[in-house]
Amino acid sequence: MIFKREDNDIDKIEEILVDLHNRKISVKEAQHRLSLFPFQELEDACVDTHRGLRKGYPEVIFCPGKTTDQILNIARELYHVHGTFLATRAGLDVYNVLKKDIPDLCYHPGARLLYVMDPRKKHQGKVAVCAAGTADLPVAEEAAITCETAGSAVVRIVDVGIAGLHRLVKHLDTLWRAHVIIVVAGMEGTLPGVIAGMVGRPVIAVPTSVGYGANFQGLSPLLTMLNSCAPGIAVVNIDNGFGAGYLAHMINTQAVKEKQ
Repeated sequence: MIFKREDNDIDKIEEILVDLHNRKISVKEAQHRLSLFPFQELEDACVDTHRGLRKGYPEVIFCPGKTTDQILNIARELYHVHGTFLATRAGLDVYNVLKKDIPDLCYHPGARLLYVMDPRKKHQGKVAVCAAGTADLPVAEEAAITCETAGSAVVRIVDVGIAGLHRLVKHLDTLWRAHVIIVVAGMEGTLPGVIAGMVGRPVIAVPTSVGYGANFQGLSPLLTMLNSCAPGIAVVNIDNGFGAGYLAHMINTQAVKEKQ
């Protein structure tokens, strides 16, 4: 049973709760029916307005390939439902248009993120985001802000690449206190393996396209991370800070729940 926005939302929810109360359906069945509800059909998109309940994180807008009007319409819907939203790979021109409709909209030009922080959301747990070099910061910030908009507390550690490992050593205590570590690196991409070998925490490795010719726009660090001999590393796609931040938030959330 899938409900659309044109259905009466309150009536449908009440119907499910009444059936549950009268023991016509089980708790699991009620959860299942609610998890399918609702979505909003726009002219060029079908917005999954219930993803936040199912996944713990609302639908995110990927901006490339969409017109500014399409981004605006989707953003309006998400903002109306959740009071927050995140849009990735957005340009300043898109921000200038959306800001007129959404006054509390924020923009990070390096990470190319549009976002609205939910002031009611309490940042919990800890995710450590490490950038091997300053040039890796845009991708690292994409990961960090993704975590923060979802409700994870983030600590940033910058410029600790393997060319000077003594810079990393001073942060080991911080890394051990994190529930999960995101490591962003270009060039040859060795840093995630180094950290995974030193710290007993899950490591999410993010290869970046930063580097000289044989870096192959991030393919070289990607292969290094996939072939690391240090266990406990998950690898996301090249420059995919958002994917790393999303996964880190899910791991962090589970760790927080276990402590409660």
